[in-house]
Amino acid sequence: MAQPRVITIVVVGAVLAGAMAFAVARPQTALVVTTAMPSGAASETLRPSVSAATPRPTATAAASTGPSPTPSPTAAPRTCEPDENPDWSVARRWDEALLNAIRRSLPNPPVHARNLFHVSVALWDAWAAFDPTASGYVFHEKFSAKDLEAARAEAMSFAAFRVLKARFKTAVGGDDSLLEFRDVMALLCYRPKLTSREGTSPSAIGNRIADAILARGLQDGSNEAGGYANPGYKPANPPLVIADGGSDMIDPNRWQPLQMEVAVSQNGIGTTNLQTAIGTQWGGVDGFGDLDPDGDRVAIDPGPPPRLGDPLTDALLKEQIVELIRDSSLLDPAVGTRVDISPGAMGGNALGANDGVGHPVNPSTGKPYAAQVVNLADYMRVATQFWADGPSSETPPGHWNVIANDVSDELGDNLRIAGAGAPVGRLEWDVKLYLALNGAVHNAAIAAWGLKGRYDSSRPISLIRYMGGLGQSSDPSRRSYDPSGLLLVPGLIELITATSSEPGHRHERLNDHVGEIAVRAWGPADEEGQGARWILATRWITYQESTFVTPAFAGFVSGHSTFSRAAAEVMAAFTGTEYFPDGSSHYAFEPESLVLESGPTTDVTLEWATYFDAADQAGQSRLFGGIHIQADDFAGRLIGSACGRGAWSLASAYFAGSVPGSPLGCEAD
Repeated sequence: MAQPRVITIVVVGAVLAGAMAFAVARPQTALVVTTAMPSGAASETLRPSVSAATPRPTATAAASTGPSPTPSPTAAPRTCEPDENPDWSVARRWDEALLNAIRRSLPNPPVHARNLFHVSVALWDAWAAFDPTASGYVFHEKFSAKDLEAARAEAMSFAAFRVLKARFKTAVGGDDSLLEFRDVMALLCYRPKLTSREGTSPSAIGNRIADAILARGLQDGSNEAGGYANPGYKPANPPLVIADGGSDMIDPNRWQPLQMEVAVSQNGIGTTNLQTAIGTQWGGVDGFGDLDPDGDRVAIDPGPPPRLGDPLTDALLKEQIVELIRDSSLLDPAVGTRVDISPGAMGGNALGANDGVGHPVNPSTGKPYAAQVVNLADYMRVATQFWADGPSSETPPGHWNVIANDVSDELGDNLRIAGAGAPVGRLEWDVKLYLALNGAVHNAAIAAWGLKGRYDSSRPISLIRYMGGLGQSSDPSRRSYDPSGLLLVPGLIELITATSSEPGHRHERLNDHVGEIAVRAWGPADEEGQGARWILATRWITYQESTFVTPAFAGFVSGHSTFSRAAAEVMAAFTGTEYFPDGSSHYAFEPESLVLESGPTTDVTLEWATYFDAADQAGQSRLFGGIHIQADDFAGRLIGSACGRGAWSLASAYFAGSVPGSPLGCEAD
């Protein structure tokens, strides 16, 4: 039995640079048209047409049995030999090229989820064009070929190349990305200058598929032509100037942009130091299937998040803020708490809860999982950093493509869709997996950002600083009482007094702030070193770089939680089991491999038994880092599950050529 995968990450978040060398033999291909759609049939918005599942008239026997057209001139006469990753399918090569482009570009999860989906559609429609049963998504012409694999690979490549070229030509790092896309074409022996859309050559078919996807993308509600901006959105609150401390808010329940002295994205790209909200219009973007049948720009609405001052939810919000500050205090390895982070002790949660106690045995080996007892702070910091933007800055949607590709590699030749039937080839596996997976994460982005747009909820850094500036809400008889202040918790959230700030006492460093609120929380390294210490609540900070702090969009719901659960649902359904191959997946971190600060103090290996365990940890990590409260996480998991299940159901219908008339993209209970 193969051993579980172990990947050592020494510097998390490093950007992968340079183009990858790809090559594969692609002989010339002759095609015969067997079914066709009118050329004007690909001009609607990017939604699946009901007619996609409608049987179409087949060509006459004379057309299908007569002489084949002249062989396509697309493929260059030379023979291409793979020189790197020779086992990769053509679909995998384009997915990897897209992931590299995402790593070079500015992080924008909803935009990159959309790009992943649209490239997956390009690959799928090129596949389906040569399959008599499967339904194309935006392209419905049908063809046969003497060399089916070669025809599909060529059509896929031209479709993917043109979509990627259009999407990244003006992106950050675009010059390098376009160079890589051309390198892939060259090493596959295809000539990008073949731009004809006419005829039945694989290149022309791919070019037409790309045209259809790009045309519909310009009408899908994303405002691609306007740089994906929403000019109609205005923040309800003035900027929070990080260096000043405090938080001046007009409405504490609404999102507040951050202003930093220097701003750098999570993959190291300099940006404007004043945040602009990302994706506030995304709830109206066309998804995989129908996400907005009632036109309210929200796919699934669980109701608003807990709000400060709301009679029904004020207490819940304050409790969750306390837990967030407690998590921050636990990021200090000097606390010394030890915890078993193996799948035998962690995981197995119910959906939308953290009630799991692990898995008794590895179902692959029949043996218990080996314990891994580590410093709790090391575990929390490693998890926070690993899941922040993907280990190589491919953003959460791209991160799940990395996970999916790794799983596919581990399965080897045992590629059974839904875990049943005869094994399929790697190209078929990859094309179908990408359609389902990236349809799910695209829908997750629309569902999550639809709620971010509707509720425009504040982030913890704004709330904690604002509430701490008001005072404490626990005891009306004590100083600095305000009903919207922070709850007092001994040893964690305290009122600074003349006694507590005397020399040698816990608030000594804050002796000029008597009457204000102090929290014990993580802070950047100072003259006392790194770790948790007593700081003013108005100076509370996330476990992030000072040049990043918190993403530029509202809190509710967590994108990480929604993306990850949606992807986990697809992975479980597509592979036929919720467990990773061999019952376990690992990512290992060496001591002192953290980027933000010193640590971890020992080797730490993140390990999960199931896709759902990994997804839950992704959501939890955002609480460890101070990015979200629990309500954001749990609601995101529930919505992600619905979108993952819906995407798998819909993708399966496309595989079978039986797409329903009104397909829903997210299957809400």
